[in-house]
Amino acid sequence: MKLNTILDQIDMGSVALPKFQRGYVWNRVQVRKLMRSLYLGHPVGSLLMWETQTEKAEVKGDGSLASGTVRLLLDGQQRITSLYGIINGKPPVFFNGNAKAFLKLYFNLDTEEFEFYGPVKMKDDPRWISVTELMQLGAGNFISKIMGIPTISENGHQLNKYFNRLNAIGNIKERDFHIEEVSGADKTMDDIVDIFNEVNSGGTKLSQGDLALAKICASWPQAREEMQARLQKWGNAGYYFSLDWLLRVITAILTGHADFAALFPKDDLFSVPVFQAGLHRAEKHIDYLLELIASRLGLDHDRVLGSKASFPLLARYIDQQDESVKYQDVQDKLLYWYAHTILWGHYSASMESTLRRDLVAIDDNEDTLEALIHQLYQSRGDLTLYPRDFEGATRRSRFYPMLYMMTRVWHSRDFESGIELKHNLLGGMSRLELHHIFPKARLYKQGLSKNEVNALANFTFLTKATNLKISAKLAEEYLAVYAAKHPGALESHWIPMDRELWKIENYRDFLAARRELLAQAANDFLYQLHNGSMPETPAAESVLEREAVSIPGQIASDAEEEMLLEAISWMKQKELPTGEIGFELVEDESGDVLAVLDLAWPDGVQTGLSQPAALLIDKGEETLSIASGKGYRCFTSVEQLRHYVEKEILA
Repeated sequence: MKLNTILDQIDMGSVALPKFQRGYVWNRVQVRKLMRSLYLGHPVGSLLMWETQTEKAEVKGDGSLASGTVRLLLDGQQRITSLYGIINGKPPVFFNGNAKAFLKLYFNLDTEEFEFYGPVKMKDDPRWISVTELMQLGAGNFISKIMGIPTISENGHQLNKYFNRLNAIGNIKERDFHIEEVSGADKTMDDIVDIFNEVNSGGTKLSQGDLALAKICASWPQAREEMQARLQKWGNAGYYFSLDWLLRVITAILTGHADFAALFPKDDLFSVPVFQAGLHRAEKHIDYLLELIASRLGLDHDRVLGSKASFPLLARYIDQQDESVKYQDVQDKLLYWYAHTILWGHYSASMESTLRRDLVAIDDNEDTLEALIHQLYQSRGDLTLYPRDFEGATRRSRFYPMLYMMTRVWHSRDFESGIELKHNLLGGMSRLELHHIFPKARLYKQGLSKNEVNALANFTFLTKATNLKISAKLAEEYLAVYAAKHPGALESHWIPMDRELWKIENYRDFLAARRELLAQAANDFLYQLHNGSMPETPAAESVLEREAVSIPGQIASDAEEEMLLEAISWMKQKELPTGEIGFELVEDESGDVLAVLDLAWPDGVQTGLSQPAALLIDKGEETLSIASGKGYRCFTSVEQLRHYVEKEILA
């Protein structure tokens, strides 16, 4: 369909933007690139439209719609909105965004470059042509302006060249856009994604989640808003989930499948009431899981939650076994499986196929939990933890939650106060801080590498007050004091009691000894979970009824934590994705962790439109190199990130 026909149909109400669509988010750089591609005749991708009955369509803006049916623009909003604004000099009726991104675009007849109006550069220079005026008036109306260019009257060839360039821009209105239609009860969501990606290989591909949500919102326009409200609730408590993640939980609950296509059976219509009920059940089960994981495992915030991808399976299990989950032995066995999914990166690679296999296991087996655990055992060969598993530095994030978990549930005591560091004893607003047993500054003076200094076996958790009091004291000095003050407190942190190991020159021997103790304690803990012998947990403040706690995850300092929280808060204010904390960058084939990114946007800050991005605070060149090599745009400060977002995303 020709571009001018599409724009006319927008004015006639035959093409509209569904109410569930986000607003216009393109910037001037993207608009200029689009116009240059069209001017040069390059491909700019196809459009995706959804045809539906007018009376059922809920659209953006207050324009009238054509009778009968209307086409809802699902993919191509940014391109079509930009072109509508450039050609008509005003935004379309459904517009919601910053019109400066496409208004006052000019073209230089000599350089053939598109730029936005700048009075100093363009005023009184006849070589700069308003693209909007050209589109509305035609190339012929600019002959007199062209003739005003010095020496043009003496060079007929130059006049023809300029005129041809003007016509090339005007002819953009006649450009044909291929349109893919989402229709037909015989097509699955997978079919639609495959067709779209094949036809639109030069443009931005829609994910299965994008298309599934589009179809849901076509029937229930408030779906995105309702789902975002739940995500906001969990975000306020310190848990950051994505829209796709919630949609997958709902899909698993309603269908027992991992694929979004399962929401749309071939021989039945999508049911809004059923989906609404699924959202309600998903919220209920996720709330339950967050409370259970916080109370029984001590994992009380996003940074240590570990295996978010396991929640669709967990929610499906709870939905099926609602009564039996009330029993502590069942809860603990479920948590045993969950803990192992964290430790071994169960869903780090081939997430959908792994989830698909796990969902089949709980539907096809009478003893579903043992079936799940058996599958883990088959894939690993051994679920025992060994001292070598605790060898890595903080980047080995899978075993970090285990250390935090053990601190919470294994009666570890604060060095200074002697109080247990359990969630229910310290209260929901308790703050645990990451503590280096051997101070970093002292170790660096000994010439040790960053990885050795930040070895997992050099970490423990203490209250903020105790951490500040110890500061950079030598381990052999302050450990001796606390061993006398609170007998048993050091042992509760699996600290070797051989005082020779507390000397800085014996640091590596200390790490080896502590890894032995950590592995033994972790295996004991997991054994008790599996066998239902873990003591009951006293009631504690709800994690969903508190303000978000601090994130003592793999963060080197208070300053780093503040930077991450500042970035998350700022992105939330701009109504942009807040990113994933502690995102594991894995090798596609092996699933091995290559690096841990402090805050990452694997699908881009503009989902699907911009390259993956990451905020890396005080990371080494190795991490930067790995992330960059995987296509990530990396920032080492919040200021850099904000500059990028403001200049290239928000424009």
